[in-house]
Amino acid sequence: MQTSLSLSLDTRRKRKDNSFPIIIRLGHFQKTTSIATGQSVEKMYWDDSKKQVKRSYKGVKSVNFLNNLLLTELAKAQEIVNRLHYKGELDFLSVKQLKDKIVRKTKYDSFYVYGLNQAKELRVAQRFGTARNYEGVISILKVFTKQKDLKFNELNHDFLKRFERFHLSKPGNSQNGLASYMRTIKAIYNKGIKDDIIEREYYPFYKYQIRTNPTEKRAIKVRYIKRILELDLSKEHSLFHYRNYFLLSYMTMGMSFIDMAFLRKENIVDGRIKFQRKKTSKMYDIKVTEQMQEILKFYTTKKKRKDFILPILKRDSLELQYKDAQWALKNYNKGLKKIAELCKIEERLTSYVSRHSFATHALFKNIPLPAISSMLGHSKLSTTQIYLKSLPSNVLDTYQEEMNVL
Repeated sequence: MQTSLSLSLDTRRKRKDNSFPIIIRLGHFQKTTSIATGQSVEKMYWDDSKKQVKRSYKGVKSVNFLNNLLLTELAKAQEIVNRLHYKGELDFLSVKQLKDKIVRKTKYDSFYVYGLNQAKELRVAQRFGTARNYEGVISILKVFTKQKDLKFNELNHDFLKRFERFHLSKPGNSQNGLASYMRTIKAIYNKGIKDDIIEREYYPFYKYQIRTNPTEKRAIKVRYIKRILELDLSKEHSLFHYRNYFLLSYMTMGMSFIDMAFLRKENIVDGRIKFQRKKTSKMYDIKVTEQMQEILKFYTTKKKRKDFILPILKRDSLELQYKDAQWALKNYNKGLKKIAELCKIEERLTSYVSRHSFATHALFKNIPLPAISSMLGHSKLSTTQIYLKSLPSNVLDTYQEEMNVL
């Protein structure tokens, strides 16, 4: 190992009280730097051969305690160096990078400060939804810690269990809501590991399992989709646009509300809708069917290429447009509740139902699961399987009968 650590008196930096800083001298591949200990003594009280403060020093109550404190700081630094050596990372670090790792591990960065900085970077990258999630979970954690700071090393398994009890003790809070918070905490912590804020061996989610309760079945039957399609609403009716949004989402392979909101007339090219999904950045290329064309024609007539197709986004800046979409989504879900009443649909109707219904109905038509996954824009089949896990029992019975035909 071509790395060394030792206590030393930095005689190049004399202080006003005639003392000199006691430092940890770091040598790494023939380059050196210093790490502050926060302690200092006059030159006459430093024993350079023993690398410690002399017993004759009267500046503290106990010289032994001071020397032990210095040795503890040295041992912490050496532990980090040893760990990096055993992991095979030490030889690939510059002396400055090594110093940063030692200093950072010693002080432990604030989880709150780090998380909010990540949120700022997400806003710069125009990922406003994820930024809001980061800011939201930190706000909730601050309530839990009574506005006290939270260091990375304090966010351990015990902390997560205490936060779990705190959350679930509040009326109206759910296990799935907790899971959403925990996934966000996990995402921030993982970024901290990548940025060398904390070692992976301290990862609290090795032991803590994020649990969810089964959600209600979100898909509705095809005949209910037809009822919504045949619902007679005038253009002036308060539910007219909401009915159209639901049908358009279903017909476009379960397009999300945010993606529909940002669709522009220029996204329609040669009878196809071409756009990039906001959540995953995946490119979509969807054929415009006759039924889709009927809805789209109503919204695209007399509009310019750069105009948004649907009357959802009102403001100019991207961040405000996301807020417009968020507000419109709330009203949309309220409108869908009224549409369900008009169509005598007992199941809860939300913006997610069109997406889940499309996935389920595609499965009924024997479309392969990988194809459905691709249509929905999922990166993993397991995500698609979650969409399809609540199949009606009569469908499962049919599948079982087919499997028993030998």
